[in-house]
Amino acid sequence: MADLTLTAQNALPQGDVAEVCGTSIRVPPMRPLTSLMPGASQGLGQALKKHHGLTLPEPGQRTLSDTAECLWFGHRQYLLVGVRPADSLTEVATLTDQSDAWSTVLLDGPLARDVLARLCPLDLRDAAFPMHATARSEIRHMMACITRVSADGFRLMVFRSMADTLLHDLREALAMRAARENL
Repeated sequence: MADLTLTAQNALPQGDVAEVCGTSIRVPPMRPLTSLMPGASQGLGQALKKHHGLTLPEPGQRTLSDTAECLWFGHRQYLLVGVRPADSLTEVATLTDQSDAWSTVLLDGPLARDVLARLCPLDLRDAAFPMHATARSEIRHMMACITRVSADGFRLMVFRSMADTLLHDLREALAMRAARENL
């Protein structure tokens, strides 16, 4: 029988796309993405803890383990990132493989917050969007998931069909912001 196991692939080629003034736009290796929607039972949190070492995140947050993370992805919706879900999760949640639906870009460096502020309506200051915060929002006209992954870094996820547009918009915003550094 044929092996139908899929490997998550980004719509974009992996690697550095741009680096200006110490701020980079990079395409990371794609990791498995699985949408989790809890069923009527309350066992999803326990199953995640048992099989993946994760707790269910509070709204607007993410939780981490050594190998995976879980993002709050909307009302009663979560996104498991980095591992294939344990089979037992199907007993407590509806699972949907999202690995081929999203593209991921990392924006990191001292200008990252300013670049992203030009493109999305979120308040990205530390007090409003601290480490591990995540939100579903817009980046220009694209629906996105924005997650704070480091002091100066954000993971941006958009639908696969919008990947090239995201890179274009990020490059333009980074160039405009960097130009102000040279005044």
